[in-house]
Amino acid sequence: MPDLSAYLPPPHTSQHWVLTKPAASGSGGVVVSQSRAAAEAGVAVLEAGGNAADAAVAAAFALAAVEPWNSGLGGIGFAIVHRPGSAPQVVDFGPVASARVDPSAYPLTGRWKQDLFAWPEVVGDVNIHGPLSFVIPSSVAGYDLLRERFGTGMGLDRLLGPAIALAQRGLPQDWFTLLKVSSSARVLRLYEESARIYLPDGLPPNPPYQGEPGFFPLGRLAETLVRLRDRGLRDFYEGVIAADLAADIAALGGVVDAADLAGCRAAVRTSTPIDWRGTHTLHTAGGLTAAPTMAAVVAEMNHLPVGDEPRADWFRGFARAMRGAYAERLAGLGAAKETAETCTTHLTVTDGEGMMVSVTTTLLSSMGSRVVLPRTGVLMNNGMMWFDPQPGSANAIRPGARPLCNMSPVTVSPAGEETNPVLATGASGGRRILASVLQMLAFTLDFGMEPERAAHMPRIDVSGPDGVTADRRLPTEVLGVLAEDGPLEVVEHAVLPVNFACPNLILRKGNAATGISDVMSPWSAALAARP
Repeated sequence: MPDLSAYLPPPHTSQHWVLTKPAASGSGGVVVSQSRAAAEAGVAVLEAGGNAADAAVAAAFALAAVEPWNSGLGGIGFAIVHRPGSAPQVVDFGPVASARVDPSAYPLTGRWKQDLFAWPEVVGDVNIHGPLSFVIPSSVAGYDLLRERFGTGMGLDRLLGPAIALAQRGLPQDWFTLLKVSSSARVLRLYEESARIYLPDGLPPNPPYQGEPGFFPLGRLAETLVRLRDRGLRDFYEGVIAADLAADIAALGGVVDAADLAGCRAAVRTSTPIDWRGTHTLHTAGGLTAAPTMAAVVAEMNHLPVGDEPRADWFRGFARAMRGAYAERLAGLGAAKETAETCTTHLTVTDGEGMMVSVTTTLLSSMGSRVVLPRTGVLMNNGMMWFDPQPGSANAIRPGARPLCNMSPVTVSPAGEETNPVLATGASGGRRILASVLQMLAFTLDFGMEPERAAHMPRIDVSGPDGVTADRRLPTEVLGVLAEDGPLEVVEHAVLPVNFACPNLILRKGNAATGISDVMSPWSAALAARP
């Protein structure tokens, strides 16, 4: 039989270009977001006299209007707030199941589901989309506590003004919107309000062939934001908005109710420190985030060789540390493995006084539950998918329970100087978050890279105990040693498929800060405020 390998076509590459993103530097503060419009909202607040907490709140609300597939009023999250002269603290608005959730409502088919997680399949995928996939939406409570505890007292008219204007304008009808909506269209079409908003004429919103893309409306989201501005953010949980949310959820057959909403509170607690080589301290959200796994990996990374560049032996050691930590993390979670796009965003903010805020917030899947509630325009999360549907498992569905998740907001201080924040980072991308955050930290803290160079470095991903995904731009010697250790997939770092997480970072030196956004996110930007 002749050898036909010479006649095989070369691997397909979708991006035959070299992309770059500029960093932003200044002494008046920096805001970094996966959406430039949200970063602009944060910068406007800084320039109006707000601090980093105020700016983070303004940007987070703006994201509900410009990145509805990533986060919004129906989501959850965590933030690290690090003020000069004070110990870093966590604002916890993480996922909590309804007190009325019934595990028997999620019967198993006997098959395995290959969606965002490889959990046992649930009849009708009711844990993945639809009203039974909701956990209590706590993002608004988180933003409220963030501004009350750490902000300057700036009014809601200023903090929500950009979000209201963006929601009234509508969602940009460009190629990226088409890409994101199309990826969820098969499920969006099942829910009336979602289909009405995102699938006009039954199809995703196709951008015009020429000229400006224009915008399309987001249901009643703008009205809800106006009501929050005028009545206060607790209206989302105890007022007219809460009543509308509960009525819509009940009409759809969901279990999150008025009592769940009224009892929803974010909390402030002490951050969890991790030693980094004895030179720095990482400050993490701890608990049921990726922080315990991060600590295990960092303990191994502290023994890796550090030179002028991350070379093959460094990548091999990092991959081994990641695989080992994930084997331990997943031991109680069966065969859970993420296999599809996550719906998360990350914000990093600093102000002219040196406060740093790192916020990760999510709807979980792309477009979350795919359910827009008609009375409010709120796109709800599908946080029930964080739970293992197998009864009795370590991460099982239970009333009022909190699941394990992958968010990893981080701030950094020099060792022994807990009250001196010098770096903040985080990422979106589900289980891919951890590898990207740790590599960005290593590139900056160990190898001395400036933020812009660190963001453009090719990375690897290790999202489980078995294999490694590597950027094809890495040197052949790096790919070679990774392949020696086990399964290796060499992939393109592109907009889609999303093979790597989307990190951003701010580094402070003296009175100035430099921020960089994810290079491959088309809408992302780092912006500096005028001092």
